[in-house]
Amino acid sequence: MRSLTTSVDEVVSALEHDGYAVVESFLPESELAAARTDMRRVLAGTPGGRNPFEGAHTKRVYALFAKTRAFDGPATHPLVLGVLERVLGHCQLSAPTGIEIGPGEVAQILHHDDAIYPIAPPHPEVVLNTMWALDDFTEANGATRIVPGSHRWQLEQPDAHTPTIAAEMPAGSVLFYLGSVWHGGGANTTDRARLGVILEYVASWLRPQENHFLGVPRAIVRELPETLQELLGYNIRPPFMGYVDGRHPRRSLEREAT
Repeated sequence: MRSLTTSVDEVVSALEHDGYAVVESFLPESELAAARTDMRRVLAGTPGGRNPFEGAHTKRVYALFAKTRAFDGPATHPLVLGVLERVLGHCQLSAPTGIEIGPGEVAQILHHDDAIYPIAPPHPEVVLNTMWALDDFTEANGATRIVPGSHRWQLEQPDAHTPTIAAEMPAGSVLFYLGSVWHGGGANTTDRARLGVILEYVASWLRPQENHFLGVPRAIVRELPETLQELLGYNIRPPFMGYVDGRHPRRSLEREAT
């Protein structure tokens, strides 16, 4: 699918059928180049992975919105918000993370991101991911592996013989995939790193993986667009979940600024 003509309906239809959707040429070239440059600035001071899941040759940037403004726009793009509204309803950011898979990295174990929540299947979708390609994603350099249709599984689990597809896409593209679909980072058999950014969203009645209140300083949050503030948790899950001293949490930011 191409970003200029892709509709919310098309993305949602692909998610329902396959569990994932790729929208190519989403980021304009100037925005892509700026995001790549800024993420590599942040990565220069980022340590490597600490365990097999993170990857021995992979760097991960946590507390993303404390460290770069490159993804303020993508996180709140109308197409993204429209898909989120259809799939999750009221939601928030969960685990935004920059991921640079280095040469020699092995394939990540297949997993599904909603497994961290103790909710028995079948259940409505509670997690939706967007993976933003800052480099070309190829099977050789570690493009995300997807098990198509696995979002419809209940008790099944993949094994060594389960077929996967590599979500190959040119730089500037975005991969949408459901939290219930089995997936994993691919092996990088090239001599160059592969850079991408995951913006993971979760239904707002669940706790996000990352604690944004501690991870993103309030001085930064006060300068962000209102929609992004709300996605970082400064929001009310209707009718009143998440209030602060009886008021909307954004009011606490206003009081601190005066």
